[in-house]
Amino acid sequence: MKVKMLSRNPDNYVRETKLDLQRVPRNYDPTLHPFEVPREYVRALNATKLERVFAKPFLASLDGHRDGVNCLAKHPKSLATVLSGACDGEASVRIWNLTKRKCIRTIQAHEGFVRGICARFCGTSFFTVGDDKTVKQWKMDGPGYGEEDEPLHTILGKTVYTGIDHHWKEPVFATCGQQVDIWDEQRTNPICSMTWGFDSISSVKFNPIETFLLGSCASDRNIVLYDMRQATPLKKVILDMRTNTICWNPMEAFIFTAANEDYNLYTFDMRALDTPVMVHMDHVSAVLDVDYSPTGKEFVSASFDKSIRIFPVDKSRSREVYHTKRMQHVICVKWTSDSKYIMCGSDEMNIRLWKANASEKLGVLTSREKAATDYNQKLKEKFQHHPHIKRISRHRHLPKSIYSQIQEQRIMKEARRRKELNRIKHSKPGSVQIVSEKKKHIVAVVK
Repeated sequence: MKVKMLSRNPDNYVRETKLDLQRVPRNYDPTLHPFEVPREYVRALNATKLERVFAKPFLASLDGHRDGVNCLAKHPKSLATVLSGACDGEASVRIWNLTKRKCIRTIQAHEGFVRGICARFCGTSFFTVGDDKTVKQWKMDGPGYGEEDEPLHTILGKTVYTGIDHHWKEPVFATCGQQVDIWDEQRTNPICSMTWGFDSISSVKFNPIETFLLGSCASDRNIVLYDMRQATPLKKVILDMRTNTICWNPMEAFIFTAANEDYNLYTFDMRALDTPVMVHMDHVSAVLDVDYSPTGKEFVSASFDKSIRIFPVDKSRSREVYHTKRMQHVICVKWTSDSKYIMCGSDEMNIRLWKANASEKLGVLTSREKAATDYNQKLKEKFQHHPHIKRISRHRHLPKSIYSQIQEQRIMKEARRRKELNRIKHSKPGSVQIVSEKKKHIVAVVK
């Protein structure tokens, strides 16, 4: 004779300790949950509100420089090490430890401004250029006890160098000033010099994927691309206003973003320079620096309007804006190699450390916390276009100066658009060319 018994395993519903949460069985059958969507909407709304409540991006301020911070560089092997160069003549280069948030080494590198700084790809040394027309190579580790802090090599140039960047795989670096020079580390004369036009070049950057490609931007509004193998310029694009710096996408070989004086950033595909892939508009003053996230999905920009903004690569508007009362014009910005933090150097002598995701919880997450975060993230993505949720997630408090300039520019843009429409309306059909926003700012492409 068979006897049917009810058997329940206590492991499925009994708590292991008093502090544990009660275990609740869940049935995922949608027919049994007719109010699933309204319930998820409320959860998404709460998650969006809590994200704004916990958005506290500012982490630390590193002070020690005696003048504005002019350039920053990341250590290629160590996440905690950052190099900075300033406009003071005395302790112009400092090396910082981000975990201790302290300066671990100070170098009197150049007389006058430090114009550029970059680390060697292996992380054993770094290079600096300054107003004293020299390029200096320094050991990354400090001098031993009783030793002088002397550079490994010093190259004396003929003109002032305004920027420097190191090759990603070979012992080769590039400097810019009157022209772009490619140097071998062991030689005191450049391997080759490249120029196109006669104006001073403000920045030069090696491509991280196609490592023989370089990009530079000059004060005559040009962005020029070079091929190191042929030692010749490839092509250049001329914009309406001057480009301050460029940055290559670390994941897509042909994509780069340019920071321009006309308050915009332009993402180009180097195979088709006549039209930018995207125009990123949100700043209200000249954009001075740009740096990509290691994922290649986002980049951060620094502006003269005393704020930094984070843009998704495929969006024209920023997803985040950071500012503080004390922060003045932001000169340089870097995204750390673990993609979690952003550093910016500004006019009032400080380097600030920010979270890349403003509401992200720092430290070790338990598996339950991680699951809850992932679930909330998916809910926010699912309901992101709902008006109420969209308004809350997009809302940012801005300084009065930036807010009023945004309003002013909006009025000016609307007036220009109205004028254009009137001109088209009162002209002969086809006589007025309609130029898209992307093509408006491109003057010419020269090959």
